[in-house]
Amino acid sequence: MRTLHVVTHPEATHHVEGVVGGWHDAPLTPAGISAAFSIALALRARIPDGAEVEVFSSDLQRTSRTAEELSELFGVQPILDRRLREKSYGEAEGKPQEWLDRRFVPPPAVGERMDHDEGVEGAETKAVWARRVYAAMDDILQSPCAHQIIVTHGGSLTFVVASWIRMPIESAGYASFRASSGSITTLYEDDFFHNRHVVSLGDTLHLGSAHAD
Repeated sequence: MRTLHVVTHPEATHHVEGVVGGWHDAPLTPAGISAAFSIALALRARIPDGAEVEVFSSDLQRTSRTAEELSELFGVQPILDRRLREKSYGEAEGKPQEWLDRRFVPPPAVGERMDHDEGVEGAETKAVWARRVYAAMDDILQSPCAHQIIVTHGGSLTFVVASWIRMPIESAGYASFRASSGSITTLYEDDFFHNRHVVSLGDTLHLGSAHAD
């Protein structure tokens, strides 16, 4: 039996400033720090006392700060992994969102989508992004720990879930699992069939009514 609790980091400064995130190392806002504590309390209520817990996180400030709240409550050290980062938007990172919107070339409805050039210098393709998140997931799942917490980003959540259900990377070009900032997605593998369940996607009940997309 294994449960993965996948957290998308709560509100960071790029949300309120209207700039492109990606690898731009935006910290959490005060509201985001408060939400991180709420996330930690919600997971503490869901995970049995005495259960072994591991915490993995993207190494950017907004995720690692969220992971600190979780790790402190569970008494463990977070494992930071840059492969759990959001997609890199290259030269667009930290620039106004409208700057990216003017230049962005969306993928075609039909045809090659994973290696699509989005028109932004230095940006990752979806294929490169997916491969690194899948590789991180492969390593995380090598551990037999029954409760693992993964702190990542809203975009990268798609590939965490796609990897969990063993969707081939070449089939992930149309995949999109959407969740708000500060959400918790619960993934579960049973001991009998070893089916990979998506129990809940993007739960934000622990945040009340105030959360950012």
